[in-house]
Amino acid sequence: QLQASGGGLVQPGGSLNLSCAASGIAVSRSTMAWYRQAPGKQRERVAQITKAGNTGYVESVKGRFTISRENAKNTMYLQLFRLKPEDTAVYHCNNLFGTAPWGQGTQVTVSS
Repeated sequence: QLQASGGGLVQPGGSLNLSCAASGIAVSRSTMAWYRQAPGKQRERVAQITKAGNTGYVESVKGRFTISRENAKNTMYLQLFRLKPEDTAVYHCNNLFGTAPWGQGTQVTVSS
């Protein structure tokens, strides 16, 4: 099970810290990823972190989002900086192929 949390309403330029608590899956043993889905749009992967700790980001969030994990807590994080209205979406966590059961996600709304 993967439970994302930490979303909320934030003004443009603001920041948020998302968490993904995992149970039944070890975040350190798989390439894990954050995804987002905006209304009327397909889900997109925005960031991933490999077993070795290498990270990658979709171009639209490079330099603004940071993915990390804490193995001892079996938790993955996504720090969101300099948020834009187009970052508004439901954010989910999963493995690289999206094959684990999807949780409800956490809503991020960027609006003034």
